[in-house]
Amino acid sequence: MQTKTRILPPEILLEEYRALLREDSSIESLPLVITGGSMSPFLIGGRDTVYLSRPSRPIRRGDAVLYRRKSGGYVFHRVYRVSKEGLTMVGDAQTVLEPGIQPDQIIAIMTSADRNGKHLSPGQFWWDFFEKIWIRILPIRRPVCHIYTLFAHFFINANKR
Repeated sequence: MQTKTRILPPEILLEEYRALLREDSSIESLPLVITGGSMSPFLIGGRDTVYLSRPSRPIRRGDAVLYRRKSGGYVFHRVYRVSKEGLTMVGDAQTVLEPGIQPDQIIAIMTSADRNGKHLSPGQFWWDFFEKIWIRILPIRRPVCHIYTLFAHFFINANKR
């Protein structure tokens, strides 16, 4: 059987995901290929896929969620803080916080991911690292990313020799 691939504009696709997760209880999760760079180094746009489900528990710090901004844009970021004023969000590659996201703006939560060809879920090292440690080192993310990039380029170039 031949599989067809259809690429939809993000706003149409994500509105469909929102409707499916809200209305069809038989759907456990939906795959979404990541675009953009705000979730690197954990997730790389165009390479990695996340699996999204309707939240089955209260959202907590470290969760990666798909939400819709009041302006209408869809964003996939991590929860930095939960407070009575709402959720504060941040991408894994970012240091600027986005406060004021309300729980009713959350569409889905990431329940697993395919990262660089490997399937990850809660309890695995890289999943737990980004959910529990990376979220807490916000002030030093930029230098850590810079060092990571230098090492990655060094090892990639060393393997080419």
